[in-house]
Amino acid sequence: MIRIVIAEDQRILRGALGALLDFEEDMEVVGQAENGEEALMLISQLKPDICLMDIEMPLKSGLEVAATLKQDGSSCKVVMLTTFARPGYFERAVKAGVHGYLLKDGSIDELAESIRRVMKGKHEFAPELIINTYHQDNPLTARGQDILKLAAEGKTSKEISAQLFLSAGTVRNYMSEILQKLEAKNKIEAIATAEEKGWI
Repeated sequence: MIRIVIAEDQRILRGALGALLDFEEDMEVVGQAENGEEALMLISQLKPDICLMDIEMPLKSGLEVAATLKQDGSSCKVVMLTTFARPGYFERAVKAGVHGYLLKDGSIDELAESIRRVMKGKHEFAPELIINTYHQDNPLTARGQDILKLAAEGKTSKEISAQLFLSAGTVRNYMSEILQKLEAKNKIEAIATAEEKGWI
């Protein structure tokens, strides 16, 4: 029996997925979470085989949960479900060690088959999501992403330089490079662009 936890903040979708997957003879939905933190707690308590996870969730995103599970060496395999074919998301999902990355508009039969293949050690990625990735690569360096992420959290240049052990001048240089690469007029616009494309 494949034991599944569903993490999805939309209650109707979460309930429908749970009910439909429970109809599969070889599957059992053992828990449902409405945010990323609850998902981590359930995975730790219930030790499911698979977690079906939405990318965009309150408290912790699906990507953050997947990265935490990878870091902790969890045996739970993560299958991301998304409505967003954003280029940077796929890149980040692969880095976070997910086993599947699928669009929410697929059929329940396709989803059940994908879950079975993941359990056999395969990786399941929706072709549309992969194709979209090759259209736009993340122009930011790893350091640039770190700086913009901290700026998005509301940190000042001084706080960023202290946290990353960089001089204030270096942080300023990185920030002007980021604005140039993202063709943004200011920091706010750069953060919005990078978040929309899933680059940070």
